[in-house]
Amino acid sequence: MISSGISQSRLINQRIENPGFTIPAEIVSYMGAMQAQDYSMAKRAVGLRLKSATDKSVEEAYCRGEFLRTHLLRPTWHFVAPEDIRWMVRLSASQIKIQMRSRDRQLELTEAVFTKSNLILGKFLSEKGNATRDEISDELNKSGIKTDDSRLSHLMVRAELEEIVCSGPLRGRKQTYALMEERVSRHKDLNHEESLADLALRYFTSHGPATVMDFSWWSGLSLTTARQALAMVKPQLMNENSGAETCWFKNPVNNDMMADHSVHLLPAFDEYLISYRDRNAVIGIENSRKAISSNGIFKPLIVVNGRVEGIWKRNIVKDTVFVELALFRPQKKTTMKAIESAVLKYGDFLELKSRLSPVNTTSTK
Repeated sequence: MISSGISQSRLINQRIENPGFTIPAEIVSYMGAMQAQDYSMAKRAVGLRLKSATDKSVEEAYCRGEFLRTHLLRPTWHFVAPEDIRWMVRLSASQIKIQMRSRDRQLELTEAVFTKSNLILGKFLSEKGNATRDEISDELNKSGIKTDDSRLSHLMVRAELEEIVCSGPLRGRKQTYALMEERVSRHKDLNHEESLADLALRYFTSHGPATVMDFSWWSGLSLTTARQALAMVKPQLMNENSGAETCWFKNPVNNDMMADHSVHLLPAFDEYLISYRDRNAVIGIENSRKAISSNGIFKPLIVVNGRVEGIWKRNIVKDTVFVELALFRPQKKTTMKAIESAVLKYGDFLELKSRLSPVNTTSTK
């Protein structure tokens, strides 16, 4: 399988090309989970995979609890469907706790402190319904639990991993936490093996073609456990060799589904780049450092026919979003026209006017 086939198949399987879903919760469930540390960009990641959506419509679905936000898989924020949140958290919790243990000790966060904090959170949120980080911080401090340094973040992640809290509705522009039992009315009751199989099948269906090492990276599972999960679903998958690696996927993709000139402005931390350990199929090594900073910040991407050809950033002034491009190399006029259309589409999503700033084709650090 050549790189162009991999990248184009991923565009289609990730529903970036020819999106078929109409409801935000459907695409979140289909993808398994979607990285969401940058909330604004993550809304766009959901919206661009739908037939029609606006920033407002995606946010309204989020506030209604049709999909949630919590820490799972790799220890960072993800969007996840309510019916999946419990089994995914259970699958991730032990590994995330191990990764956080050393810092927990430095912050003097013992199991006794976590237990006390969780009890306070449960009582506070049952009375209040939902609360911002500042409100939670004040409540914990009043009860003698310090929330300075990174302590509050660690306390809240532990509460998420213990299935006590998850995202609540926005209050103005502020995120809130709510009790998970209040936000999740139905959930899948899967055992450990069923959870591994479900996660593997969803990943290779929505993110394939991908290798088992890609799956291990995305899921946070050890390579041994990732291989066990893949083995459970191999009969439902297809595979092709790519160099020395084997790529797995659910269904063969008809690349005729690709637009003649496929151009997409993808948001920061989009699954198209972040969910693979080996990213060579979509971006050259020489450009990786331009799209991914040394401290792990994944920048918004300009994707042309499956390849990352540049990065972009936005600036909203009143009723207009200004989009500034930094292309890795000069592009054809047809490509630039397609980029202009993508900028207009982004403006439509935000329900704002859109303007393309002068293009920079110099190297970007």
